[in-house]
Amino acid sequence: MRFVAATAVVVCTLSLICASAPASGFGDNPIPLATLQAEADRAQPKDKCFLYAQIVSRMTELAGDQFNSGDSAKASETLKLVRRYAEKIHTDIPDDSKKLKDAELLMRRTSHRLEDLLGEAESEDRPALETTLKQLNQVQAQLMMEVFKK
Repeated sequence: MRFVAATAVVVCTLSLICASAPASGFGDNPIPLATLQAEADRAQPKDKCFLYAQIVSRMTELAGDQFNSGDSAKASETLKLVRRYAEKIHTDIPDDSKKLKDAELLMRRTSHRLEDLLGEAESEDRPALETTLKQLNQVQAQLMMEVFKK
């Protein structure tokens, strides 16, 4: 009887852990995108890199949702914004940047997401995705080099 009760407790605990695990990831952020953008624009230089990486990640997810719903025009505009924020990351990495490794990991995850989108994309959507992916890979590589410098 004790074994059954102990097993039930373990199963319930593991279920709760697994159910709450996605909520603790990088992508789960209750802050609206517009608020995050405003926060990044007024943040200290050492905080901007990670905030911009969060914006790039969230906008990439938004572009994916837009592609999946058949709105390629909106998705292409969103990808333009992704490239703009990726450029900000590329040019605004200070030496004392906070959460640099987190930003690099987030950019790697975002690049993988874009690769997934590229694999599912229609031929007319591929050029925008390929351009964005190339830029994100460059930014991710630059972030990784900065991480290893420290």
